[in-house]
Amino acid sequence: MPQATTAVPAALPRIPVSDLAPWAVFFSLLALVVLFFVGAEQGAFSVIEGTMVHEFVHDARHVMGYPCH
Repeated sequence: MPQATTAVPAALPRIPVSDLAPWAVFFSLLALVVLFFVGAEQGAFSVIEGTMVHEFVHDARHVMGYPCH
């Protein structure tokens, strides 16, 4: 009859903060750019002329509570 063995839990890898910092900065900047285009583009601070960006993110503006008209 086989004997019962106890399982040894695997050690979780430790990720240094210095390895995560560049990714955190990248995704924070990406979120700010997305927030700008959803909330402010085609308003007082317009980067792209026309209404293409406004129409593309129109529903997202309403969902996030931005007035657009």
